[in-house]
Amino acid sequence: MKKLFIMALLSISLFKAQADEGMWLPMLLGKQVYADMVKRGLKLTPEQLYSINKASIKDAIIIFGGGCTGEIVSSQGLIFTNHHCGYSAISGASTVEHNYLADGFYAYNKDQEIQSKLTVQFLDRIEDVTKEVEDALKGLSNEERSKKIGDVYKSITDKVADKENGLAGRIYAMFKGNQHIMYVYKTYRDIRLVGAPPESVGKFGGDTDNWEWPRHTGDFSIFRVYTSKDGKPAEYSKDNVPLKPKYFLPVSIKGLKDGDFSMIYGYPGSTNRYEISNGIKLKNEIENPSLVGLRDVRLKYMHEQMIKDPAVKLKLADNYASVANYWKFFDGETKQLIKYHVYDQKKAFENKFEAWAKGKPEFENILQDYAKNYADWTPYAKQRQYLIEGILGSHLAGAASGLASLEAKLLNNTTPAADIKKAVEAAAENRKSFIEKEDLPSDEKILAATCMMFYNDVDKSQHPIGFYEGIKAAYGSLNDEATFKKWAHDVFAKTMLLDDARWNAFAAAPTAAALQEDPAFAYASAFIKNYTGKYASLYSAFRNKNDELGRLYMKGIMEMNPDAVKKMYPDANFSMRVSYGNVKSYNPRDAVHYDYVTTSKGILEKYIPGDYEFNLPANQIELLKKRDFGQYIDKSRNDLVINFITTNDITGGNSGSPVIDGNGNLIGLAFDGNYEALSHKIAFDKNLNRTICVDVRYVLWCIDKLGGAKNIINELKLVR
Repeated sequence: MKKLFIMALLSISLFKAQADEGMWLPMLLGKQVYADMVKRGLKLTPEQLYSINKASIKDAIIIFGGGCTGEIVSSQGLIFTNHHCGYSAISGASTVEHNYLADGFYAYNKDQEIQSKLTVQFLDRIEDVTKEVEDALKGLSNEERSKKIGDVYKSITDKVADKENGLAGRIYAMFKGNQHIMYVYKTYRDIRLVGAPPESVGKFGGDTDNWEWPRHTGDFSIFRVYTSKDGKPAEYSKDNVPLKPKYFLPVSIKGLKDGDFSMIYGYPGSTNRYEISNGIKLKNEIENPSLVGLRDVRLKYMHEQMIKDPAVKLKLADNYASVANYWKFFDGETKQLIKYHVYDQKKAFENKFEAWAKGKPEFENILQDYAKNYADWTPYAKQRQYLIEGILGSHLAGAASGLASLEAKLLNNTTPAADIKKAVEAAAENRKSFIEKEDLPSDEKILAATCMMFYNDVDKSQHPIGFYEGIKAAYGSLNDEATFKKWAHDVFAKTMLLDDARWNAFAAAPTAAALQEDPAFAYASAFIKNYTGKYASLYSAFRNKNDELGRLYMKGIMEMNPDAVKKMYPDANFSMRVSYGNVKSYNPRDAVHYDYVTTSKGILEKYIPGDYEFNLPANQIELLKKRDFGQYIDKSRNDLVINFITTNDITGGNSGSPVIDGNGNLIGLAFDGNYEALSHKIAFDKNLNRTICVDVRYVLWCIDKLGGAKNIINELKLVR
C-alpha cells in the first residue's frame, strides 16, 4: 500500500465521533475513530481488524453472491449469511416434491450438501490507483472523461488479473470520484447449500414486518466454500475439498445487554449522503412514488396467485421477494425524507456553500449548473421509471425485450448464418428459463395494468408513436380497463414465446419480420426503441453531468471547511466497510419504548396457524412452548432471544453481515433496518437509526433443536 494513499485517505477518515454514523474503510480507520471504538468497548488491535500480512477479521468477510455479505465461521469454509441472500439458491434447489424453501434443509454430512450457482469473493489486497487514473484523464472535458474512465479502469485491472488463481481487480471511485482505489478479489465458484430454516422461519412476518421493529425473523442460511485439492478456486467437482480459510469468526453464545459494543463488517451497496436538494426533490416527487405505485400493482397480482397454489408460490417466490423488499423501502424513504425535512437541511447547507464559493471560479456556478441539469432531465424522469418498473415489470415483456440483440443480427445482412444460429439457440435457452418462472394469470394482469398506467400517467408526447393508437383501433377506448385486458389476453395467446409450435417454426427460419410481428416483442420493442431513440442520451448526459458536478462539489466542500473533512467518510459503493455502535433500545415516538431484543414469547404472540406470513412449523411451536432452549437460552431473560437491534450504520449489501462483539466474536447477522430511519441512504438519523439483527443463539437453536443438525454446531468454535 502506497504511503501517499495512506496519508490522503487517513486525512479524510478522521472522525471525532458524535454519533454512530459512518461506513469506514477498515484499513484506514484513523486514530480518532479507533480510539472511539476502544472507548465504546472494542478489545482488538487495529491489526486484528485489518491486516494485509497477517490473518485478520477482514479475511473472514466475503461478498456473497452478487449483492450480499457473508462470513466464514469454521475452519472448513462454512458460511453464515441471510436467508434472503441464499433465497435464489434455496428456491432453485427446491421442487414441489422436495420443497426446501417451504420445509427447510440441513445437510447432515458433506455428501448431502447441494451444488449452487453462487460465487463468493474474498478481499485479497487493495492498491491506490488515484494518480494513475487522474494522469490518464488529465486535461479531458467532462464528456471525454466519462467516456474514457471505463477504459482507464480496465487497463489498470487487467494488470492484476490472474484467472488461474481467481484474482481480479475492481476500482471504486471514492468521494464522488476524487479518489480511486482498486480492490483485488479472489473468487470461488464451488459454493454449496448446507442449511436453511423453513421459509416461515426465515421470512417470519413477511411483508407486514419487513423494515419493522419489533421483529422475530430467523433470517439465516448456511453454505460452504469448496476448492480444488491444491486450495485454488475451481468449478464444481466431487473431488473438491472444503476451503481452509485464513481466518474464521468464533461464535459467542454468552449473550448481550443494552449498551454492548457492536461492530459490523460488510459490503454496503450504495448511499448518497452528499446528495443535493434537487435530487431529494426528484426522488420525493417522481422517482419513488412512481416505483412504489408500479410495484404495488405487480405485487398485488403475484400475491393473488401465490396464495392459491404452493407450486406458483415456489415459482414466483424469488421475484416476489425482490420486488416487495424495495417497494416498502422506497415508500418509507420518501415519508421519512419529508417528515425530517431533509430537503430543507440540504438547502440550508447549499446556501452556506454558495456564499463561500462566491468569487471562486471553480466552484461558484456548481449549484446553478446542478439546478439546470435537474431541470433538463426532470420532465422525462417518470417515463424512464415507468419503462423499467412498469412496462418491463411484466415477466413476458422483460423476456421479449431480450430478443432485441437477435433482431439486430437478423436486420444486419452481413451477419454470418452461424452467428444467427447461435443467437437463436441462446434465445431458445432464455425462453426455456422464462417459461419455467412464468405464471400466466398474474403476468397477464400485470401486462394490462402497467401498459394502461403508462398511458394514463406519462406525458402523451413521450409515448411510442402509434402504439396506443393501434390498441384503440383494435380494442376500443383507451380509458376503459377492459380494453387493455383484451389486448393483454391476445398478446399472451398469440406470442411465440408461449407457444412451442410458433417458436419452433420461427427458429427453423428466423427473420426480423417474423420477430417484429410477434405481439410480445412488438410491445416491448416499441417502448424500448422509443426510450433509446429519444431519451436514453438525455439520461446519459444527465448522469454524466451530475457525476462531474458531484466530484467538484465534493472537492469544494472539503476546501470550504478543512475541519469538516475529518468527519467525512465515502459513500457506500459495495467496497468493504466497518461500522460501529452499540446494542441499544430506542423511543420511536411519544410514549413508545422499544426494547433492544425480542424473544420467543413474541413469536408465540404473533403466530397465526396457516397464515401466509405468520405461520410456523408445528415442531417449532411445540419446542417453544416446552421452553426447550438448551444452551442457547438467555439467562437474563429466561427465554430464547430471537432478534436484537444496534445503532450501526448499514445499508443494502450489508445483508448477511456479521455483528461482532468487542472481542471479535460473532453475536448475530444483520438483516434489516427500521422503518423510522428509512431515509438512511440519504441522511443518517443518530437518534432513530437501528440495524435489525438475528441473534446467533437463535440461529444455532434452529440448526440444533429445530433442524437436528448437530454436525454443524460441532464444527463451530463456540464461546461460552
